[in-house]
Amino acid sequence: MTLYPKLITDALATVTYAGTKKNLVESGMVADNIRIDGMSVSFSLIFPRETDPFLKSTLKAAEAAIHYYVSPEVNVTITTEFTSQPKPKEEKLLPQVENIIAVSSGKGGVGKSTVAANLAIAMATLGYKVGLLDTDIFGPSVPKMFGLEDGRPYAVKIDGRDLIEPLEKYGVKVLSIGFFVSPETATMWRGGMASNVLKQLIGDANWGELDYLILDTPPGTSDIHLTLLQTLAITGAVIVSTPQEVALADARKGIDMYQNEKVNVPILGLVENMSWFTPAELPQNRYYLFGKEGCKKLAEEMHLPLLAQIPLVQSICESGDAGAPAATKVDTVTGQAFLNLAQAVVTVTRRRNRDLPPSQAVHTH
Repeated sequence: MTLYPKLITDALATVTYAGTKKNLVESGMVADNIRIDGMSVSFSLIFPRETDPFLKSTLKAAEAAIHYYVSPEVNVTITTEFTSQPKPKEEKLLPQVENIIAVSSGKGGVGKSTVAANLAIAMATLGYKVGLLDTDIFGPSVPKMFGLEDGRPYAVKIDGRDLIEPLEKYGVKVLSIGFFVSPETATMWRGGMASNVLKQLIGDANWGELDYLILDTPPGTSDIHLTLLQTLAITGAVIVSTPQEVALADARKGIDMYQNEKVNVPILGLVENMSWFTPAELPQNRYYLFGKEGCKKLAEEMHLPLLAQIPLVQSICESGDAGAPAATKVDTVTGQAFLNLAQAVVTVTRRRNRDLPPSQAVHTH
């Protein structure tokens, strides 16, 4: 018996595809690649998608029809093609970084950079691999806080790529635009230039394996935030505020930015900074300079965890300015407060990873 393509297509025309209620030929599912070699025949059937519920039954029916209408001796090989190819999986930027935490605030002057720096150091103290990226392109403060104003990162070659090697201090890998510009000069860049620099600090740096990458974000809601959200899959945000009403109003804006349905970054919790003033010589005394527990009330209202209340002690400002943040002294009131904050952030991050799907970078059209 001699096989030829029309014998095969005639047999396939007897098979109805349940998805269209028409036969395979009418449905346009028989690919133009029928190959015949003696009593062997091979061809492809084109299905709408890989998850087609009728795929297996249709393949069996096609083979049975050829055996019935042509010959039971025919050796049939059917491959499958799909009209809607699955989208290639996006490669995650910084695949070796487990969690990316944005430390954010609605306004400046609430001590967000102080919290970010001390949180990073406290996490390293707890034994985690930590990186800190100062994303405040226009007012970087991390170099001063770490006593690294004269620090200059160098380039390393890894897998044929030139990468920036972050500086390391107190067990934390640190990178800031402040390492590349003069501290005396105001940085005057348009938004696009600032965003490009930030992308380089993220994607062209040798961060290596990290449990946590802490982002010290600029105050408010700006282009820089949008760049971060579009570039990185942020695990969650920590919102910093002081207790007074004006700061809390801005904290709400910060929360809203991350909870916006297009952004959808989980809020891990709130940190109330400068909760009260304690004189170093009278550690038991508390003076509520900015109002009492405003951030705690906001957390309750928005059903978010209050991760920590950080007291205002003269030594916090002095130690930050001197390049030795409070978290480096775990035996002090503030050192202990930051250690407790780090433990709280670890706990809420684990809960978030258990209960919610993995983060994705935000796609805006």
